Amino acid sequence: MLHGAGHRRQAWLPVEERLAKHREVISLDLPGFGESPPLPEHLPYELDTAVIVLKEFFANQGLDRPHVAGNSMGGLLSLVLAQQGMVASATALSPAGLWSPMGRRVSLGIVRQVQRTARYMPQKLAIRLSRTAAGRTLMCGILFGRPDLLEPQVLLDDMQAMIGAVGFRPTLATGRKIIFAGQVPNVPVTIAWGSRDLLMWRPRGESVVRLIPHVRLLRLPGCGHVPMNDNPELVAHVLLTGSNDEHQRVSSTR
Repeated sequence: MLHGAGHRRQAWLPVEERLAKHREVISLDLPGFGESPPLPEHLPYELDTAVIVLKEFFANQGLDRPHVAGNSMGGLLSLVLAQQGMVASATALSPAGLWSPMGRRVSLGIVRQVQRTARYMPQKLAIRLSRTAAGRTLMCGILFGRPDLLEPQVLLDDMQAMIGAVGFRPTLATGRKIIFAGQVPNVPVTIAWGSRDLLMWRPRGESVVRLIPHVRLLRLPGCGHVPMNDNPELVAHVLLTGSNDEHQRVSSTR
């Protein structure tokens, strides 16, 4: 399971325990995020580099074409791994890369502003705001559909992780030129968007189907750009059905 830019592997914690009943679950911090060290100076924070790192990680863990799920930047990585035939299935939650040039500029600009706000917010103010549902909505309502469900300490830890992520700026700089436009071979792909996603504009379904004719497109009611905390039961269900290659209609997401 792959997190988004500025986030960390703990983003998946609300879903992990539900998935662990049915699957072996592995989540990781991408290089330069969370507890993972940054890339060596000679390696750029680009998609090709991430694919090489993940290929090596798969080999070290003894993983042969695992099922992969990703959110935002991690969703884009999931699609690229599927494109290269490295995974058994891919589930992308509000993936980056399926945007128009204008949508890309807006989304990346918002993410930069979120990080800038977190960096310069006084700690005492952040703590006070995190203790109320209204305060959490003010702090992270652009990312979550239900910020009131987020634990205050989780929000504060997420802020510190974003501020301290050395991979954040170079990753967003690379994002300025990324548009996912490649065909995906016969690998099951699910793409799901939160109905309250305020960060990224959802692409037209027809344009996605042109890229990935066999894609399963779903809507996550009440969820924001980072849906794992908004509705972990629904997200776990989407991941499990996607990894079972059950490209069936999921009534709870319609």
